[in-house]
Amino acid sequence: MNDSTPPLKPLRVAIIGGGPAGLMAAEVLAGAGPALSVQLYDAMPSVGRKFLLAGKGGLNLTHAEAPEAFMSRYGERSAQLAPLLAAFGPAELRAWAEALGVETFVGSSGRVFPKDMKAAPLLRAWLHRLRASGVQFFMRHRWLGWREDGALAFSTPTGEVQVEADAVVLALGGGSWARLGSDGAWAPLLAGRGVAVAPLQPSNCGFDVAARPAVETSGALETRREFLKELIGQAPSPQSGWSEHFASRFAGQPFKSVAIHFTDSQGRSFSRKGEFVATATGVEGSLVYAASPLLRDEIAAHGSATFALDLLPDKTPEQVLVEVRHPRGSRSLSSHLKSRLNLDGIKAAMLYEMLGKDAIADPVQLAAGIKALPVRVMATRPIDEAISSAGGVTFGALDEHLKITAPPELQPPVFCAGEMLDWEAPTGGYLLTACFASGRVAGQGVLKQFGL
Repeated sequence: MNDSTPPLKPLRVAIIGGGPAGLMAAEVLAGAGPALSVQLYDAMPSVGRKFLLAGKGGLNLTHAEAPEAFMSRYGERSAQLAPLLAAFGPAELRAWAEALGVETFVGSSGRVFPKDMKAAPLLRAWLHRLRASGVQFFMRHRWLGWREDGALAFSTPTGEVQVEADAVVLALGGGSWARLGSDGAWAPLLAGRGVAVAPLQPSNCGFDVAARPAVETSGALETRREFLKELIGQAPSPQSGWSEHFASRFAGQPFKSVAIHFTDSQGRSFSRKGEFVATATGVEGSLVYAASPLLRDEIAAHGSATFALDLLPDKTPEQVLVEVRHPRGSRSLSSHLKSRLNLDGIKAAMLYEMLGKDAIADPVQLAAGIKALPVRVMATRPIDEAISSAGGVTFGALDEHLKITAPPELQPPVFCAGEMLDWEAPTGGYLLTACFASGRVAGQGVLKQFGL
């Protein structure tokens, strides 16, 4: 006798967002086989656009530093992200990539890259595997929120469509790079449902320098101020921002082998050697990005932030002062600084820009400026220019599986992953690693929800 019981209809999971977090959630869910119908929706014509652009100069997948140091990069959200990264951290991410046929290596800085340095081969292999496992992709579907009956609404080139789902994974990115799909348009949709969403802010961003402040601030200037007080008994005079002369000649040029020191009004400190770039309106680049959370928050609290720029971090203040005071005879000061300290180009121009002629002529003030030149910034660049964003769905609104539970759990259940969560991290592979890890946890959360 034939069994006439109809087969069970597979549960439908809608994943909204086709970046690393959404794709990883899809991979986990596809592992459940025919029990689930996994459908991924994205507003763009293709998935992984920001991922591909991030890998344009070499895809930095993760970082090989010690676990304790790695976790510290997530700052105030280290505790919330620790369980996610313990389950799927740098080692697991590298093994996952190699299972796709993409070998990785550790660079001199500890950053991990594919051997060919490219993002496209990895993404192609990944998408091939996802499609083979049954994941369905729906492009040019921009999420509009929920209809009154709980259905998901999407805007498409052919009009609005509605989708019913048994569970939803949101992996919509943060608020930066809107042209690639991360525009933060989801934030009011969730806030309208009572979900706690911290305001989106730029992270790993550039800053505009202040226009000639009337009063010099404290904090990051203390190094230079104390050095001057010790030597000449007085503090430096007010400093200026970019002049037209400096901006027109040096915008786009890098500051190499320098250091930034900054202490905010709460006593939090940043001190690191590296590189950054002068822009037409201020500063940007890896060293500035690393300091950006503290600078951004200080600006929000006090209207500006001033960091100390060490133009010669490998020399002590005493060594610099000796060289500056060395008799220069008939040589110009520029030639003297080049000869004695190998200091020229944008570094020398920065001294003239920030110190002025009188201070430049004083060896003590000049030496102090070389070691702790105050740079005052007064605004972040717009969020859409930032590499990433801070803010998003708060962890207090989520359970350990990244399901929204506060206020009352949404129906159907909604899980969140990736950069739309309220965390931030510096560049160096930390952003991607946490996106992958959170997507994996969200996918596992859906499986647990269904008892699979």
